[in-house]
Amino acid sequence: MKADTITKAYVQDASIFADIFNYYVYQGRQVIEPEQLKERDSTKIALPYGADGAVVPVQKFRDVQKLYAAMTDGKIEYVLYGVENQRRVHFAMPVRNGLYDMLDYAGQVEEAAKSHKKERKEQKGKVEETEGGKIPSTEEFLSGFWKEDKLIPSITVTILFSSKPWDGPLSLFDMMEVSDPAVQACMDNYHVRLIAPAQMTDEEIMKFQSSLREVLLFIKYSEDKEELNRILENNQKRFRELERRAVDVIQAVTNSGIKYKKSEEVVDVCKAIQEMQMEAEQRGKREGEQIGEQRGKQIGRREGEQIGEQRGELKKAKESAKKLYEMGMATKEIAQVVGYPVEEVEEWLGLV
Repeated sequence: MKADTITKAYVQDASIFADIFNYYVYQGRQVIEPEQLKERDSTKIALPYGADGAVVPVQKFRDVQKLYAAMTDGKIEYVLYGVENQRRVHFAMPVRNGLYDMLDYAGQVEEAAKSHKKERKEQKGKVEETEGGKIPSTEEFLSGFWKEDKLIPSITVTILFSSKPWDGPLSLFDMMEVSDPAVQACMDNYHVRLIAPAQMTDEEIMKFQSSLREVLLFIKYSEDKEELNRILENNQKRFRELERRAVDVIQAVTNSGIKYKKSEEVVDVCKAIQEMQMEAEQRGKREGEQIGEQRGKQIGRREGEQIGEQRGELKKAKESAKKLYEMGMATKEIAQVVGYPVEEVEEWLGLV
């Protein structure tokens, strides 16, 4: 299964989703409850008018979006929360997320216009129209959005599931080169709300209350063995009882090689890592022994060859010395020719 699919399914869980926005909006305070979240269709369709008056369909797909409803001061308050999962940096993220949010608002305006149109149609034919509904002003009728209508806020958070830092733009202005402050003052900026483990302190990550805490910690230190062992040691209780879906995300993102049964609901990550390290050490030991054995054979072969060469050279020197002696050459001169001491040459010839 692809990492994108696994991370999307993980974030879609209401408890994980609530934890994300409790961290980002409320600095870790448990304000949003999972049961207060309602699933939303992540497909967004708006119909802005083209230059020629034609209707232009626009369709975009969010990763995950939910509607939050809470009772505040005796009335229900709504917020649209959306999450974008990234495995790599997206250099146009400010435009992408900004478009999603604006499509949300455009969709709300369109829905308001439809609702008012339906209400007007139902009121049509009544004698006292003002008793059953409002008569819109010309401006309200043209816009389809009435003066007292309010939009539901839309907030998008991007999560970078990677141990690499985010080095892309984090605002619309970051994607531009506007040197004139007067021009910049006339523009509206859009900021990317980012969760990137590599750029977060451990204290910040510890504000998460769900298994997303362990996921982000593991990802952050996945390429540093010593630091990862430290994190596992300091958070043993939670890492020894980590839910399988969180381990699925860790495995998909870091390719750490953690072994566990798919039937397990809870995984002891500390034990799995220790077993992996022991296997790696044993494998390294076996490979080292094999390499040592091969090198020993190679060294033995070379030494044998050298000994053979030396013996061959000695044999040739003895034969040459004997021939030269038979030819009447003095032993001192023979020793110089064959390159051996005079005493040794005389011993060969049986003169001592």
